[in-house]
Amino acid sequence: MSATQVDVSRPSLLAQALEFRVFGEAYTSLWSYPLLQKAPRGDGQPVLVLPGFMAGGASTYMLRHFLKSLGYRAHCWKLGRNLGPIGEKEHDIHERLKELKRRYKRKVSVVGWSLGGVYARELAWLATDDVRQVITLGTPIRHPNSVTVSWLYEDVTGQREAHMAPELLDRVPEPPPVPSTCIYSRTDGVVPWQCAIEKESPTTENIRVEGSHLGMGFHPAVLWAIADRLAQPEGEWRPFKPSRLMCMLFPKPDKYKD
Repeated sequence: MSATQVDVSRPSLLAQALEFRVFGEAYTSLWSYPLLQKAPRGDGQPVLVLPGFMAGGASTYMLRHFLKSLGYRAHCWKLGRNLGPIGEKEHDIHERLKELKRRYKRKVSVVGWSLGGVYARELAWLATDDVRQVITLGTPIRHPNSVTVSWLYEDVTGQREAHMAPELLDRVPEPPPVPSTCIYSRTDGVVPWQCAIEKESPTTENIRVEGSHLGMGFHPAVLWAIADRLAQPEGEWRPFKPSRLMCMLFPKPDKYKD
């Protein structure tokens, strides 16, 4: 998302049709669950999981259940269905973040799926001292008009890019003040992959997977990558480096371009 737009096309009709892969991805996650239990484990930190546009907490159930099985305190956002808008909902989520920070007396990692990732990045700016790291899944951090369902977002929220505060438009695509991981797919049928990758910095990275947008929250490769990122000791963040075997699941990520 940026005040200056470049020409980024919406996902092709083929990519949109391939979103039906979500059912196969859900099945794959079920049979691969025993293998996923071998994912890296961390220190049991609290994790706040934010759903995508039009989705509610139930959509993040599998992700939260997986994280809990690894020992994390994974929590739903408890704000019902995500109907936006950007620039307002973050303040409600901030209260939920502060609640978790008080409960565990530790920084909270935030995982945001699609629109939820925009909120996650804003939380990093609103409460830098409370956020440990941010992980986004297929999140449009620039060029929102290229998102397949942008018309639906505008109809539901009444918010168009021109209505957003200029400082917000300028801030969202910038690397947040905490470690940030953007997980994306080149075959995302909702968010163009060019819009979902992060600028390079010492504390940012992009992880590429092969899958649908709707399946991001339970795709086996995505779950593994999230677990790997959360397993890092606090204050010792390092870029993702999959093993030789895992490289088959994680193609070389693309470079950010303006």
